[in-house]
Amino acid sequence: MNLHTANPYWLLKSGLLFEYPSLQQNVKTDYAIIGGGITSALIAWYLSRAGVSVVLLDRRHIGMGSTCASTSMLQYEIDTPMYQLAEIVGEDNAARSYWLCAEAINKLEIICNQLAVATDFEKKPSLYYASRKADLPGLKTELTIRQKHGFVVEFLDQAALQALFPFAAPGALYSKEGAQVDAYTLTHGLLQDAIGQGAAIFDKTTVTAINRNKNGAILETKEGHSVRARKLVIATGYESGQWLPRQIAALHSSYALVSEPYAAETLWHENALIWETARPYLYFRTTADRRVLIGGRDEPFQDAKRRDRLLKRKSQQLTRDFEKLFPHLAPLKVDYHWAGTFAETVDGLPYIGSIPEQAHTIYALGFGGNGVTFSQIAAELIRDEALGNENPDANIFSFNR
Repeated sequence: MNLHTANPYWLLKSGLLFEYPSLQQNVKTDYAIIGGGITSALIAWYLSRAGVSVVLLDRRHIGMGSTCASTSMLQYEIDTPMYQLAEIVGEDNAARSYWLCAEAINKLEIICNQLAVATDFEKKPSLYYASRKADLPGLKTELTIRQKHGFVVEFLDQAALQALFPFAAPGALYSKEGAQVDAYTLTHGLLQDAIGQGAAIFDKTTVTAINRNKNGAILETKEGHSVRARKLVIATGYESGQWLPRQIAALHSSYALVSEPYAAETLWHENALIWETARPYLYFRTTADRRVLIGGRDEPFQDAKRRDRLLKRKSQQLTRDFEKLFPHLAPLKVDYHWAGTFAETVDGLPYIGSIPEQAHTIYALGFGGNGVTFSQIAAELIRDEALGNENPDANIFSFNR
């Protein structure tokens, strides 16, 4: 699948950071990972740090699937509000999934500080505003349940919101727990560190078949080589349908753009992450080099050609959306724009775990708007399983939830 158009900002900004070889021989390992994005990189990092042997394979260059097209907002808030998620998975699991995302942000900060590659990680507050007056009751219900479960979040009425931000909205939730990162450089930083711990990373290597026996999985590549592994992790994101015999998510097309750099360091209050209650939602963040990154205008995915044809029009719409909310930053000068394909589950949670019909196989599918934080959660769950440690949170994200 063609996961994105040309010109995603992160790839153009950083280019080919490191080279990785293609697989040229048969190998054996404890864990084989299919996928070369942020999810696979975190899993490889955690496993290699735990002393588990790892071989990672990707058919593209590393990080050039969905990862380089990610807008990389790190939030504990998932796309499904907690009060709605509670109705689907139960209140305890809903609250726990939110807390795991909050913990993931802090753990990612610690990891980024350890890596030799700059990742542009920054803590940022998060503003979640009501798109219309009719959304206020749900927003206040969300405030109540978050505060009940220990989250520090503030309700801003219209006057309080306008005192901080240049646009009007009926109300908003303001939280200090958020962050942003460059997922593309983070992926490379993690894999470089994993290599130092003994992991073997191969890109430009296509897995064409997976065979299983009582001892594990055998991966066959297009080039005629094989990888024998005790366990297989499939972390191919939106392309997982090639291996997964279940329909678990709906595909959507999403659009994003990044502006030319502004002169000012602070473009709005605390350069907060901003998103809204409407579905699909608009979202805004800044970058380390003083740009504005805007995303949204999603629609159901039909095919890559249609997605790409709409890019110019969607970019124009996103520009107008932004200038309406931030007139002091108009006219917005678009430097790069791109489109990507993403998947969304019914409850907004990722799928992490095994299915009965595929022995020795674990899926790590961080679908939705919290792909990076979900990937952090997946990496810890898979690390714990590799070490034989039971993780009580595994059932929240399992296929039989």
